[in-house]
Amino acid sequence: MFVPARRSVVLLLATTVFLHACGEATAPPPMSTPEVTVVTLQSSPVTLTRELPGRTSAFVVAEVRPQVTGIIKERLFEEGSLVKEGEPLYQLDDAAYRAAWNSARASLARAQASVAVAGLNAERAQELLKFDAVSKQEYDNAMAALQQAEADVGVAKAQVASAAVQLEYARITSPIDGQIGKSTVTRGALVTADQAAALSIVQQLDPIYVDLTQSSSEMLSLRRELAGGTLRKAEGVPVTILLEDGTRYDHDGELTFADVAVDPSTGSFSLRTVVPNPDHLLMPGMYVRAVISNAVIDDGLLVPQQAIARDPTGNTSAMVLTDDSTVEQRDVTVSRTVGSDWLVSDGLSDGDRVIIEGLQKIQPGMQVNATERSRTGTDSQQDETAAQDSKLSADSGDRAGADNL
Repeated sequence: MFVPARRSVVLLLATTVFLHACGEATAPPPMSTPEVTVVTLQSSPVTLTRELPGRTSAFVVAEVRPQVTGIIKERLFEEGSLVKEGEPLYQLDDAAYRAAWNSARASLARAQASVAVAGLNAERAQELLKFDAVSKQEYDNAMAALQQAEADVGVAKAQVASAAVQLEYARITSPIDGQIGKSTVTRGALVTADQAAALSIVQQLDPIYVDLTQSSSEMLSLRRELAGGTLRKAEGVPVTILLEDGTRYDHDGELTFADVAVDPSTGSFSLRTVVPNPDHLLMPGMYVRAVISNAVIDDGLLVPQQAIARDPTGNTSAMVLTDDSTVEQRDVTVSRTVGSDWLVSDGLSDGDRVIIEGLQKIQPGMQVNATERSRTGTDSQQDETAAQDSKLSADSGDRAGADNL
């Protein structure tokens, strides 16, 4: 009669033991301490740069023009080739100029013969004057005739020189060393000394100019910081040239000129850089970008970009490791990118340990295990990128600014 009650007790005890065992099996394991990677910030001199749009232009441009009138007899150069100063480019029909030169030479010979005759007469008159065989008037006339003959020789020599110049101008030569473009005339064309169109253009392309544009407001801000002692001027830093496809040009340039006036239509002014161009890779009119060094911060503080977080309102912060390995969230202010780093202006200081990896596993106030990472790789990348600033607004806008040069 008591068997069902005993079975109920046994089933109840078995169910309790089973549930207790299941609870022990599903209990979560104790949490482990997160692993993070940190870098220790260290202030150092930071060169501030700006990436500006620009256009290339020839170092020297010379238009080949005729100095005398004539018919093109022969073209003596190959279009697109390199020419030397004084190298013949065109030969005009010089028959008329050669005839004038020969005529001038004949006139000179006649004048020289007249000098010889006048000299003999003057010498004879001087000897006769000693014996009063001629009058003083006849002697003076003989001496005047000699002087006039000598003057005629001078005029004839000048005419020979003038005719020689005209004859030489009939052979048109290159005014400079450089690369010559296409010819605008062919054999048989008539050219004149005062024509407006050039026969061809010779351009010196090594070195080459890169003309840049910079906002006047940026320059005013930079000058204020320099005057306030926040920055010091960067001296002797080469200009890095970036080609249109984004690759770096093999040769660095040198900033040589800054315009003294601002373009009222764009609010910018011009800068000029001289760049070596031994391979003639840069051609006039090419669009390029130039990274120029503006100033240096002696105690700049750089932090890797992955360490900086930005909230929806635009505020920036970083996770910093305290001395007792506790995570602390720190509000920071960054001013610009420098290579792969942010330049910090407020919120962090020299010696802070900033977390750069493992950020998704941590929260402020947590204890973590930290692994230090060296800044060597970052520093080398900083040197390689030459501390580039953020890009200007858009490529099309940059091209428009460069076209206004």
